[in-house]
Amino acid sequence: MSTAVTPVAETTTAAGAATAAGAAPPSAVRHSVVEDVLGILTGTFAASLGLFLLKSSAAVTGGTAGLALLLSYTVPLPFGVIFFGVNLPFFGLAIWKKGWNFALRTGAAIALVSVMASLHPAALGSLHIDPLYGVLGGNLLAGVGLLILFRHKSSLGGFNILALLLQEKLKWRAGYVQMVLDVAIVLAALALVPPLMVLLSAAGATLLNLILALNHRPGRYLGK
Repeated sequence: MSTAVTPVAETTTAAGAATAAGAAPPSAVRHSVVEDVLGILTGTFAASLGLFLLKSSAAVTGGTAGLALLLSYTVPLPFGVIFFGVNLPFFGLAIWKKGWNFALRTGAAIALVSVMASLHPAALGSLHIDPLYGVLGGNLLAGVGLLILFRHKSSLGGFNILALLLQEKLKWRAGYVQMVLDVAIVLAALALVPPLMVLLSAAGATLLNLILALNHRPGRYLGK
């Protein structure tokens, strides 16, 4: 008995063959405006909650979030205000390098995280949590939040835009630039944070980047 191939099967086979060959799939479903809004809200909530856990643990992480956390231990301003201020220069770079669509989404995400960072202490109060749980759990949530934002064409600003610019102008590898900046922030924390917490923070930052490396890869996610 001959077996007919359904259109669905044909589409699936074609998509699989295209992916296996390294080519783009026949089609990718774009996110609607509602999906983008809900995605950015979800991503910023997860990331801001992760940063709240990190701050409650007196820890740091990489990127501008880590720089804002570090400054919040010495500057008498709310973390949300510091986070917003630190990211302002990178918002300008985002407009220049990535265009207005990405920049506006990133600006909205930065503003939302800045606001939510002030809501969590008001809702949850001052937390006293185990540092290991706070650092690993905080970086896990921040990583998942960033992953959601990336998939909705947004970000939380940061050193990645600066790293791409230096790669273009000075031919420095963007990955190495990003790593050096993150290491510099973690090492700077030695002036304010106990060495054991710095080591734990470094492990947490590695976890965050591992989450992004394993899940944010070309060809693995087809939404636009």
